[in-house]
Formats: sequence, structure tokens, C-alpha cells
Amino acid sequence: MGTRSRIGVMHGDICKSVYCHWDGYLEGVGATLLEHYDSVHANYLVALGDISSLGDTIGEEHPFSQFDVKISSEEYDKLYGNMTTFYGRDRGEKNVDYRVAQTFAEFKEQFENCGGEYYYIMKDGTWYCGGYGIADLTPLAEALAKETA
Repeated sequence: MGTRSRIGVMHGDICKSVYCHWDGYLEGVGATLLEHYDSVHANYLVALGDISSLGDTIGEEHPFSQFDVKISSEEYDKLYGNMTTFYGRDRGEKNVDYRVAQTFAEFKEQFENCGGEYYYIMKDGTWYCGGYGIADLTPLAEALAKETA
């Protein structure tokens, strides 16, 4: 079962965000965003729509799973394991584009409606998070440090 999350980028009060299905907890998606995604990459990530699993890189279009190309899980991971897997780009699904919220309150509603447990927002070059036991818009580095202490 996935730990669902939303990943967003705020420009002023407007937030563009996407759903992410797997590993949404702080040590998963949170750590990956903090380590590998600056503001430029965060904008590009969100532009590609809803995510099945977040990788260290955005990567390139690739098979959605090992079963689509009939290779072993080890070979699939070697070829594509560090890449983000998107529902639209990699699976061809429709209606998986990013969503726009005009306010933070509207974003929170989108987060709650997707069944998310955590959210992550890039704002002014800094990652913030919230959700399960975390106050709204807590700096991600701070939340992650508390979690791993």
C-alpha cells in the first residue's frame, strides 16, 4: 500500500501540485525532494503531472513497470530505478495533469481529497511540508531532522 502525498510549487498564493502514490513519508519523498530537487527541478517535476513513484531524477519516458517490457525487477531497477515514474508520461493515462489552487486553503483541500498523508511545497527556493503530525508549512529540513534524530 502506498503512502500518498502531494507535491507542489507555490508562486505567490498560487500552488500547482501533483499527487504522488508511493513512499510519501518524510524519509521517502521528503528526503528525495530535499536532496535532489531544487526550485527549477521542482517546477519541471510538477509540470509533468501525477506521479506513481518519485525517483532521484525526473528521467525520461520509460515503461511503467517491469511487466510492460517483460524483464526482471533487477534489470528494470538498473535501467529505470532512479527515474520518476509518471502516470501520464510513462503510462499514457489521461486527466493526470497538475492541479492549480488559488490559495493555500484550496491546496489543503486538494491534499485532503487525494487521501494524502503528507504534502511538500517548494516556496521561494525552500521545501516545506505538512500532514501527519506535522504543523502546516514546516521547513522540510527541520521536520526531517526531527524524524531521523
